[in-house]
Amino acid sequence: QVHLVESGGGLVQAGGSLRLSCAASGYTHSSRCMAWFRQFPGKEREGVATIYTGTGSPGYVDSVKGRFTISQDNALSTVYLQMDSLKPEDTAVYYCAADLRAWCIWYGDYFRARDFGYWGQGTQVTVSS
Repeated sequence: QVHLVESGGGLVQAGGSLRLSCAASGYTHSSRCMAWFRQFPGKEREGVATIYTGTGSPGYVDSVKGRFTISQDNALSTVYLQMDSLKPEDTAVYYCAADLRAWCIWYGDYFRARDFGYWGQGTQVTVSS
């Protein structure tokens, strides 16, 4: 059973930074797609960033490019999301997700929650103006 646990959310002022962590356990696949999603109140989850753990290749949606950085520590089975230059519109619940297939699936400039079978419990990020 794959288990994902996020941490690192909190309250920060606009322009500040936060680092989210996602600790993964319970699977033997060495390569997989890991991702961060966020969900605004009353909205569906939207993808933020992916990383293919086999190569460390990252992908970002346009709204976070240049501000967010996804990275991994394979020894710790942990994926991070470094969020800089935060804006009030980044306020959301952030989720870590895993897809055990061999690559990250993008549909042009976005990726879909439906392609991910494993999810963490979410962590709240609040950016004050």
